[in-house]
Amino acid sequence: MITRPLELAARLQPPPRSFDAWFFVNGALLVLFFALFGSRFVLAPGLGVDFRLPETAGATAGAAPATVVISVPHSDMVLVPDGLVNYAQLRIWLRTRALREKGLVLLVRADRRVPTGDLGVIAEMAGQAGFAGVQWAMEPVRSGGAAER
Repeated sequence: MITRPLELAARLQPPPRSFDAWFFVNGALLVLFFALFGSRFVLAPGLGVDFRLPETAGATAGAAPATVVISVPHSDMVLVPDGLVNYAQLRIWLRTRALREKGLVLLVRADRRVPTGDLGVIAEMAGQAGFAGVQWAMEPVRSGGAAER
């Protein structure tokens, strides 16, 4: 009885003795291409896992739909739909956005560590740009409250 009719094991090449230089050259080229040609859609900046909205009682009472949403994880760092901007760039972005459409409402999702003065600066920029209103994203108080953390 024939158990190995094609004898494939005898026709295989032996495994390489070690990694040659081409392995390391290919790895270096992959890293170089990702560094140079990386897309902001692939390696986009985002909100960290420690991003938390402030908590307040009745946070959902005055909620209304917003047309533009921005996120503020830190001072002078704002995530808009076009990417990461600072406050000077945010002023220009808000102005161009308000010129395209009228009656826009801005929703600001600011981390609880962002100073209140920065929130006032953002509200002032939105008002000067021509936004109809500014809303602050907040979470309702949880059962344990802020004392848990």
